[in-house]
Amino acid sequence: MRARDLVSTFPIVSLDTPVIDAARLLAEQDLPGLIVIDDDGLPLNILPGTQVLRLAVPGYCQDDPALARVVDEAHADAFLRSLAGRTVREALPTAPRELPVTDPDATVLEIAALMARTRSPLVAIMDAGHLRGAVTLQALLDRLLAP
Repeated sequence: MRARDLVSTFPIVSLDTPVIDAARLLAEQDLPGLIVIDDDGLPLNILPGTQVLRLAVPGYCQDDPALARVVDEAHADAFLRSLAGRTVREALPTAPRELPVTDPDATVLEIAALMARTRSPLVAIMDAGHLRGAVTLQALLDRLLAP
C-alpha cells in the first residue's frame, strides 16, 4: 500500500489566516491538524490542533495545571476568545523542524515513520510540485488495522 492509496483532499490555511478560523475548521471537520501553505501554494508547515490550543491556553495554566482549576467556569469556557485578531503564523513553532511531506509512492511504513519522527498527525503528499492532499494518522491506522 502506498500514499496514493490513502491520500485525501485536505483543507489548507495560510500564515495570515485568523487562527480562530483555523480552530473552527479543525472542529467542524474533525481534523487532527491543517496544512499551512506559503504564497506559492506549497506546504510550509503542519498546524496540529494542539498548537492552536497552546496559543489560546494561558501560559500560567500550561506551566501549572493547578492554576487552571482556580479559574472560574465562565472565564475557563471563554479562553478561546484570546485568539481574536491572531493569525496562524503566531500558532506555529518558532524553531524550524522537519516538514512531514512525502510523495505518492511512499509506503505505509515510510508514512508512519515520518509521522512518528515529526510528531505530526498528518503528512502532506506532494506530486510533481503540487499538493495532492494528506494522509492522516486516522486513515493510516484504519487501513493498517482493517480485517
